[in-house]
Parts: sequence; structure tokens; C-alpha cells
Amino acid sequence: MVLVFVAAGFAFIVGLLLMRRMRRSISEEGSFPDTPSVSESFPLHTYHAVIQQLKQQKHELQSLQLVERRRAKTSENISAAVLSNLSSGVLFFTPNGLVRQANGSAKQILGFASPTGMSAAEIFRAAELISTFDGAAYSNLVEAVNVSLREKTRFQRLEARYRTPAGEERTLDITVSSVHAPDGEVLGAACLINDRTEMTEIRRQQELRGEMSAEMALGLRNSLTTISGYAQQLAASRDPELARQLASDIAAEAAHLDRTIGGFLAGARAAKAGSKA
Repeated sequence: MVLVFVAAGFAFIVGLLLMRRMRRSISEEGSFPDTPSVSESFPLHTYHAVIQQLKQQKHELQSLQLVERRRAKTSENISAAVLSNLSSGVLFFTPNGLVRQANGSAKQILGFASPTGMSAAEIFRAAELISTFDGAAYSNLVEAVNVSLREKTRFQRLEARYRTPAGEERTLDITVSSVHAPDGEVLGAACLINDRTEMTEIRRQQELRGEMSAEMALGLRNSLTTISGYAQQLAASRDPELARQLASDIAAEAAHLDRTIGGFLAGARAAKAGSKA
């Protein structure tokens, strides 16, 4: 009986130990899934942090791009305002030989409502080259523009007679130069145009008045010499008939001299009135 009781107690203790071991094993197996979740949470948190940083950098980049666009737009508006207020005409030819930009003065001087998209041959087809400066050797304005489009050139000044589409004759002072990038690449050609028609006319009138002055001075000299000769003859003559003839000749020469001076003064007054108008 005692043995049975001891065996039962031993079996109970063994069973208790086995149950305790099984419970510990089950509890340890239940704790295994928590470990990967903790390890996986760290890279997920890092991923979200990187994404947030990238979004912040993207926002900053967009802000910088917006500032640069506004700055470029402001600079473009200032350049357009400066060009529009210039009294000189400005044309810009792209490398393909067509006008990309023309200010209001260029349109007015050349007589085109909009030269944009036109070539140098179309714009300057009725232009005649008068002279070149700084040793430039061009046969016409079109050649000067094309050379500046092909290679890097300095400022080349040219003078030309130009006829507008409406048939108006004008004298133009044109400066042609290539526009190039810092690395030397030719970006196009620029033409600075000034209307010298009025100045040319004033110079022509001055030259004409100079010629008239020289001609008048010669006429005055001849008339005075003639009058002086008649006067000397009159002073030495004792013949009343000859004296009357000499006096008549002197009066006629004086009248001719008066008409010469009057005509010159009338022309000068007309030229002055025309320049004021």
C-alpha cells in the first residue's frame, strides 16, 4: 500500500514537472512572433523618415525654382522695357537667320508692322550700302548680318540708303555684331539702327549753302570789280554822254548784285523755316 502511495506521488510529481515544462515551452513559443515585429518596425520608421525628408527637399527645390522663374521674368520685363524705350532700332537675328525680336523704334524706322520671323534679305532687300567703317568689307547689309551669324565678329558700323515698304527714302546708320555665349558659341546677331535721314539732309543743305556761298562770293567779287571799273572810267571821263552810259551800267550792275544777294537770303530763310518745321 505504501508502495502504491509512493508510486502515485512520484507519478504526480513527474506529471506536474512535465506540465510545467510544457507550459514554459508554450509561453516561449508564443513570444517568438514579437521579435520580428520589433525588428521590422525599425526599417519601416526609417523609410517614412527618408520619404518625409525627400518631400521637404522637393518643396524647397520647387520654391527655389519659383524664385528663379520670377527673377528671370523680372529681368525679361526690364530688358523689354529698356528696348521699347530706346530711340534706336534693335533687331536680333537667331542662328537660322530670322528675326526673333524687334523693338518699336526698329518697326518705325524700317516701316514694318512686325519684322519678327523675317530674314535679313527680306528686310534689307531695298537697301544700298553707302559706306563701311573700321575696315569692314561687305557688299551689302545682308552679307554683314550673315557673316555675324556664322562667326564671332566685332561691332561693324555701316551706312546705307534704305527704302521702306511705303517707298520712303531713308539714310540709316547700322551697327552689326554677333551675340555669343561665354564659351564662344554664336547665339545670333544684333543690329542697332539709327535714322540719319534728317542729319544727312541738314548736311546736304549745309554743303549746298557752302557751294552757294562760294558762288555768291565769286559773283559779288565780279560785280564789285565791274562797278569799280565803271566808277574809275566815270571819274576820268569828260564826255557827258559816256558819263551817262557809265552811270547806267553801274546802276544795272548794282541791281544785279541786289538780286543775287536777295536770292541767297531768301534761300537761307526758306531752309531755316524748313528745318524748324
